[in-house]
Amino acid sequence: MPGTPFAVVHLDVPPVTSGLAVGSLVAGITSILVSILVICVGAIGGGTNGAWAAGAFAALGGLTGLGAVLAGLLGMRQIRRPAPPPAVRFTGRGLAIAGISCGGTGVLLCLVGVGLALLSALA
Repeated sequence: MPGTPFAVVHLDVPPVTSGLAVGSLVAGITSILVSILVICVGAIGGGTNGAWAAGAFAALGGLTGLGAVLAGLLGMRQIRRPAPPPAVRFTGRGLAIAGISCGGTGVLLCLVGVGLALLSALA
């Protein structure tokens, strides 16, 4: 190929969306949906049984939210990493940022839901 060093051709590899970023967004949205369930059970729940149910769902939502934050941070690291021309480049920075923020929001809402459940159980 004229114009390239040593007549070597570099094939152009199209960028690929990071799977970690997509997984982070899905887990973050799931965490928010579960945390809404935690708030509903915590506010309406009947006494100690409602608090136990809210706590069980809060554990699920909190773990999902923390997983979303971790996957989003790893996805951002994967996207930032420079790649030489024949290697695969990753995109999806916005997905990773959205996953991190949704995961953090889900964890905070789970904590609010557990607080509501404890207040309703003590009252």
